[in-house]
Amino acid sequence: MAEISKEMTIGEILATAPNIAPLLMGVGMHCLGCPASQGESLEEAAMVHGIDIDELMQYLEEKKDTWA
Repeated sequence: MAEISKEMTIGEILATAPNIAPLLMGVGMHCLGCPASQGESLEEAAMVHGIDIDELMQYLEEKKDTWA
């Protein structure tokens, strides 16, 4: 089963768990395909989009059966 962390880049996360994309887009991260986002950590992306990283990590853990 895939594991992700807030330190991983968006590119690493999408390579590890491509099915997570709809969840991230659903919380407002619509720029997943942007070249700049590929090198940005999940924590950095959350901050840019005004998303609390701890709440996001909890949400992703709750939905793990849909993306892992």
